[in-house]
Amino acid sequence: MRDIDDDAFGHRPSRGRSGHRRRDYLDVGGSRDDDDRFDDADEGRESRERDDTDRSRSDGKRSPEGRNGGSPQAKDGSDKQADGDADSKKQKDQGDKDEAEGQQRRKKRRPLVLGIAAVVILLLVGGGIYYWLSTRGKATTDDAYTDGNIVTIAPQVSGQVVTLDVTDNQFVHKGDPLFHIDARQYVFSQEQAQGQLDTTKAQASSQRLGVEIARKNFPAALELAKANLDSAKSNLQLQQANYDRQKSLPKLATTQQEVDTTASNLAQAKAQVEQAQARVIQAEPVKQNIGQSEDQLSQIEGQIEQAQGRLDQAKLNVEWSVVRAPQDGWVTRRNVNAGNYISAGQQVMSLVTTDVWVTANYKETELNGMHPGQKVTITVDAYPDLDLHGHVDSIQRGSGSKFSAFPAENATGNFIKIVQRVPVKIVIDSGLKPDEPLPLGISVEPTVMLK
Repeated sequence: MRDIDDDAFGHRPSRGRSGHRRRDYLDVGGSRDDDDRFDDADEGRESRERDDTDRSRSDGKRSPEGRNGGSPQAKDGSDKQADGDADSKKQKDQGDKDEAEGQQRRKKRRPLVLGIAAVVILLLVGGGIYYWLSTRGKATTDDAYTDGNIVTIAPQVSGQVVTLDVTDNQFVHKGDPLFHIDARQYVFSQEQAQGQLDTTKAQASSQRLGVEIARKNFPAALELAKANLDSAKSNLQLQQANYDRQKSLPKLATTQQEVDTTASNLAQAKAQVEQAQARVIQAEPVKQNIGQSEDQLSQIEGQIEQAQGRLDQAKLNVEWSVVRAPQDGWVTRRNVNAGNYISAGQQVMSLVTTDVWVTANYKETELNGMHPGQKVTITVDAYPDLDLHGHVDSIQRGSGSKFSAFPAENATGNFIKIVQRVPVKIVIDSGLKPDEPLPLGISVEPTVMLK
């Protein structure tokens, strides 16, 4: 009778040992790939054992002498079956030996595996401690970028661009010409304003002389009128005396003609006195007459100032026809070429100045202990080898969302607390290289030394 644990060919399966060997291997830290290789070896050994047994039995069934028994062929079959059993036992012994050697090797590897695990744990702990020590007392953020001044270039006069003196990304100094506008119309306006100014100045010179004359003539005319009045009054007295004398004489001592003559002279003398008095009254407003001349002079002088202003404006227009750089910087966003007609105030290019700083948006929870003057180290994503140093210049008095176009209204609707960010201006002190310019808006990572 075969044992119930035997397989169909009379051999005990070796899966128990392989399974036991797999569990032992996994217990000591073996990988599943090594376990699969052990299973493949066991299955191959079992397959060879089954093939040998099948060949021995099929040889016995095919031989008639084997069925009758006692024949030489049956004996040979029995010998083959015995040889197969011996080979199978040898293979089992070899497998047990291999299993023992594997367990021995696993025992030898166990301290190595435990050592590696301990080293990994120590590295993790050491890395955590180093990270804590290296980040303690520091505030860093990756929400930072370079910032600077951008000057918009726009002409102050209209006209056609006749020459373009710069190109894209060119560095210019303050006062360098950027482009020229056709200035012929402005030169003509300047000449016209100059002529008007010269004419007005000539009129002012003439009027100024008139004022000097008036300051002398009007007082003299008053004195002359008064003198004439005195003369007329003296003559009136004389004529009055002559008339009275003629009237007092008897008729025989004078003639009627003489009486009439003295009467006419008296009337004429009275008229001369009245005429002299009128002239005195006419010449009396001396200050007013002189002031009128001076006012005319002031009016002409005002016209001179207007003409001078038009001339100055014309000169400015001629000067503005050459657009110059207001500061040192790089030409960017140029959208003008020679031959274009541009209007006054039209933006034609921009100028990025040499002043560059860093705007870092720190979380509100990172501002504790941050104040102006603290040292800052800066790394630039575009230039990993560039080591910049600076200091905190100022902290904006308001978060970025407060100055947005549509600030949050926390008093309406549901409220969800969101960590705000506050812009911090960081000035670069050292580390910049002339051959590695910092474009505005590139990403940087500043680290503020809080302590």
